[in-house]
Amino acid sequence: MKDGAEAQPLLEVRDLKQHFPIPGGNVVKAVDDISFSIYPGETFGLVGESGSGKSTTGRAVIRLDDITSGTIRFEGMDISGKLSDDTERRLRSDMSMVFQDPMASLNPYHKVIDTIATGLDAHCPHMDRHERAEKVYQMMDRVGLSRSQANRYPSQFSGGQRQRVGLARALIMNPKLLIADEAISALDVSIQAQVVNLMKDIQQETGTAYLFIAHDLSMVRYISQHIAVMHLGHIVEQGATDKIFGNPIHPYTKSLISAIPRLNPRLERNRKPLVYSREALGIEYEKGSYHNVEEDHSVLATDEEFDSWTD
Repeated sequence: MKDGAEAQPLLEVRDLKQHFPIPGGNVVKAVDDISFSIYPGETFGLVGESGSGKSTTGRAVIRLDDITSGTIRFEGMDISGKLSDDTERRLRSDMSMVFQDPMASLNPYHKVIDTIATGLDAHCPHMDRHERAEKVYQMMDRVGLSRSQANRYPSQFSGGQRQRVGLARALIMNPKLLIADEAISALDVSIQAQVVNLMKDIQQETGTAYLFIAHDLSMVRYISQHIAVMHLGHIVEQGATDKIFGNPIHPYTKSLISAIPRLNPRLERNRKPLVYSREALGIEYEKGSYHNVEEDHSVLATDEEFDSWTD
């Protein structure tokens, strides 16, 4: 967690661009010039609708994809370009990822004990088999799985249990940063809450930082200390969670917040979500720059837009 001037970011992303060429000579700008920082032990929420560039950002950070341009620094180490074997080995140990579909991300032919031990097998190939098994059992205990399930296959688990297996696999090497890419969106609502609470408990125990990628703004609000709102490859607003929700500035952020269901049935009946149309508002992200609303809260806007939105 950030602590005054002493804390240094665990992850720094600066001016990241991820462009993909498509037939016909065109280019899809999936991520277009975004910057953010994640501090040790905190949860940074990245939220936006499908196609906004959230998952592409996560894959770029963990270097599953080569980036077009920009800088990514992890613990002060530049991981933007081609990685040396030593750097990649360290990165794969200190950074991990939990994916959206718990079934698709697990090998159906591997027993759970071997799936969870994937990191141990890659980084500690000479580990004693008994020690390996004990580390897996301890991790299963931590994520709420029974040791008696260790020799079962993914098809023998529910969706929530499979996501716990994926979480155990991601945490087995005690990473400093875990990227959760829509890790709960495929689960039932009640199971989502269980998995998120489990992640919060594990974070308190281990101090692992999270990049929590989701389209559910209410869940991001619950787990995150800082939030970045993405749309069409741009971060349109970011800051401390309470400031984003207490004083949203960008029309897109306001539209997302207005769509969150209310617990009070009377308020829910009268709720009228705001409709965001970038074209109708004449917003061109490329013409904007980041304006500080207050400390730890900024918005992407032209000078005229900023004056209008904050008037």
